[in-house]
Amino acid sequence: MALFMPLAAFAETGHHVLVLFSNARLLPANIATEQSFRETLLSAAPNTEISTEFLDFPRFSGPDHVANLKAYVKRKYAERPPDVLVAAGGDALRFLHENQGEMFPAAPLVHIGVLTSQLDPRWDNRAVGVPIKIDAENTIEDALRLHPKVEQVLVITGSSPIDRSFEQQLRKDLERFVEKTKLQFLAGLPTKAVLQRLSELDERALVFTPGYFRDGEGRDSFPKETIDLMARAANAPIYVPFDTFLGTGVVGGRMASFHDVGNHGAKIVARVFARANAQELDLPPFMPTQLHVDWRQLARWDIDPSALPADTIEHFRQPGYWEEHYREVLIAFTIVAFQAALISLLLLERHRRHRTEAALQKNRFELAHASRLAIAGELTGSITHEISQPLGAILSNAAAGELMLQSGAHDTNALRDILQDIQRDDIRASQVMRRLRALLQKHEVDHAVIDLNEVLSEVADILRAEALRRNVALTVSLAQAPADIKGDRVQIQQVLINLVLNALDSVMEVAPVRRQIHVGLVLSDRTITVKVQDRGVGIPPENVTRVFDSFFTTKAEGIGLGLSIVRTIIEAHGGKIGVQNLQPHGAVFHIDLPRLEHKAPKERTAG
Repeated sequence: MALFMPLAAFAETGHHVLVLFSNARLLPANIATEQSFRETLLSAAPNTEISTEFLDFPRFSGPDHVANLKAYVKRKYAERPPDVLVAAGGDALRFLHENQGEMFPAAPLVHIGVLTSQLDPRWDNRAVGVPIKIDAENTIEDALRLHPKVEQVLVITGSSPIDRSFEQQLRKDLERFVEKTKLQFLAGLPTKAVLQRLSELDERALVFTPGYFRDGEGRDSFPKETIDLMARAANAPIYVPFDTFLGTGVVGGRMASFHDVGNHGAKIVARVFARANAQELDLPPFMPTQLHVDWRQLARWDIDPSALPADTIEHFRQPGYWEEHYREVLIAFTIVAFQAALISLLLLERHRRHRTEAALQKNRFELAHASRLAIAGELTGSITHEISQPLGAILSNAAAGELMLQSGAHDTNALRDILQDIQRDDIRASQVMRRLRALLQKHEVDHAVIDLNEVLSEVADILRAEALRRNVALTVSLAQAPADIKGDRVQIQQVLINLVLNALDSVMEVAPVRRQIHVGLVLSDRTITVKVQDRGVGIPPENVTRVFDSFFTTKAEGIGLGLSIVRTIIEAHGGKIGVQNLQPHGAVFHIDLPRLEHKAPKERTAG
């Protein structure tokens, strides 16, 4: 029979492939093989119809079972016979070799997943495919290298015909290890006996097993189920020939992947569709094997990963933090580096800003001092009057006392009154000089707790003479409770003096009846408001928003820094200052400063 028959009418009806699996549907090897076979073949030939049947060997066997299978498959696909037959496993290949002629004689035959030991030379002209090999020899060679203390190797098989064929092949393949190690076969034993023997092993032993379909007591199972039981019981590492056993607790072994088995089988079928002949397929003698290991078992059995061959395929390896998160780490490192550079730049900028602010603060300090000197110059007349008045009184009292002594009169009470007047006037002159010295002195800014009532009283004392000299009524309203803030006493005095002097200048341009200035304090829970109110000419509406700007002035001889300095001082104290015109005349400056914690009220009176 020709291997590749003409595929007539395939273009119209599509291809039909029938896959016969040797064992049960749920065998893990069958699941992996069928999935990859379908994916690969449907990708190459989308119109292909794939049918699957499972012969369920060795659970069911014998002539009657084979006859029933043959009749069932022939009858089921009579109206839609397969264009290609695929034997998945040695028993399926044997079944088709013996019965294909009675079922589908014209269909090419492809085999997949057949062990090299299951091939019969008589089938060479009937089927094509790539068999798989139980690479027990190389697996044990690798295992002995990874476990240098091992002295004994146990090989475990079952009692079914397939298990017996495994045993025969393994005895032949592992013959050379008889002298090298204590090679022992445990074949066809009850599962309990196998597990008991495995539990008695130690580090001087290792196990190789393909699993088994049937144990010595005739109990059927899937090989993977028996592998799982053995891995749990064994006190020695277990090596296996099939990748579907990985994850049960075995170390691994040299094996072909069932995924690759299905993939290669599908490619062969696709070549059959393309009418390729056997020579053109150029198939290898068997599926290549490669060492597969369960990474988790390396630590369990103290296996050095560096001893593994370079081409080892690792399963279930938990990636290190760098391997799992290297993208996140690189992103985080980049962000941190960027942030570090940004922080460095910000720190440098902060340093520069602090230097600038320090220089600016120094300039403000110098400017504020210069402003106070200017205020003192403006108050020269008032200060002279304030000092000369008590000095003149002292001189008059001294002359009166001298005359009294020259006349011979010794009125002790009169002399006592003269001396008390001299002392009072001296104190008054001293207070004027002290306040003037405090105002003019160049001092560092010192924020301390101060009472605005006291500050305002001192300002009133300093300016009262100037107000009298200009014929202006200056009144002051103190708060009925402590008006405590945290600030610099001299600077706050400077602010109030500046505002009152501006008010004095404003009222000098109006009739004497309107020459009135009132300074008062208004308390709230968190704020102290200082109001400096006059009935002068007011501020032109277009200039209200500009009066605090540097170098803006409406005075012929002004330089426009007084109110700018006032605003700077108030803002440095955490406050705000504003101005508005009053109706019908005058203007009011109001300052809001943060008030310290309220204390018990205390009566205050205006001077």
